[in-house]
Amino acid sequence: MPAVKIVGDPLPNIPWQPAPEGGDSPVWRHRAGPLIGWNPTPSTARVFNSAVVAHDGAFAGVFRADHRDGRPALHVGRSADGLSWELEDEPIRWVDEDGRPYKPTYAYDPRVVFVEDAYYIIWCTDFGGASLALGRTHDFRTFVRLENITTPYNRNGVLFPRRINGRYVVLTRPSDNTHTRFGDIYLSQSPDLVHWGRHRKVMSVNDPRWWQCVKIGAGAAPIETSEGWLVLYHGVNEPCNGLVYSMGAALLDLENPAKVLYRTRDYLLTPQEPYETTGFVPNVVFPCASLQDPETGRLAIYYGAADTYVAVAYAQIDDLVAHIKANSELVDGDGEVVR
Repeated sequence: MPAVKIVGDPLPNIPWQPAPEGGDSPVWRHRAGPLIGWNPTPSTARVFNSAVVAHDGAFAGVFRADHRDGRPALHVGRSADGLSWELEDEPIRWVDEDGRPYKPTYAYDPRVVFVEDAYYIIWCTDFGGASLALGRTHDFRTFVRLENITTPYNRNGVLFPRRINGRYVVLTRPSDNTHTRFGDIYLSQSPDLVHWGRHRKVMSVNDPRWWQCVKIGAGAAPIETSEGWLVLYHGVNEPCNGLVYSMGAALLDLENPAKVLYRTRDYLLTPQEPYETTGFVPNVVFPCASLQDPETGRLAIYYGAADTYVAVAYAQIDDLVAHIKANSELVDGDGEVVR
């Protein structure tokens, strides 16, 4: 058993490959490359920045698919092994709580997490500008759209997998109506998934560390561990050839997740392979989901690559947490409650 305890049900069938010999990183890529490439269904051109979960002894997910008219939508995918995916060609048909059609104008960058008795999906939608929508499903066949979480402009909404002190908790990244050359991570709380408040600032950009000096945003749903909430996030810098997205991680206090305990000084994964450096939008590693097995401590991290592919990487919880602690650097406000 790993020394760092992961809270959750056993998932012995998650994708896994051992670390390559001689590797010096606590995160390593799937050796066969990306899982989903160009034109995966008749109506879709690219699938990326997508979220998967364990479901019915196998795996299901909500996938961002950019269609051939350029507009993004959300599609269901299913897999027996978490690696080979069958995607539905038709976008999700959302209905409201009264069963009436409630189709978003566009939908992208979903996150999915199981909370109490349902799978909840947060995605970026059009509500007079980019904002965060919320929906739920029990079976990945019927999808109910709930009230939007935010007004414009906001992206990268990630729900915690349980209530904390009786409240639902979400991480967000306020933004603007462009591709946003700024952005910090905030936290909001709700008694009922409708009314959101008690806002707190969680993490700021790290100016001395250039890989995350422009903006940051939460990635996969937080993982509850004995050392704190493990949050995978993306950090962005802007060299002369455009924005570059890399992956880092942080540990947040279990009962007060607005407080950062540790935060990676250096990135864990940055665009390096051809499918990460070359694509529709080059130089993007964008984590959106993870699967974890408490009994072995294995993690499979799903990320979008170059706004073109779905890829996966792996980590061992003991090694990853040890690395985060040994290579941590907080910035002003990280260890405090900023409100």
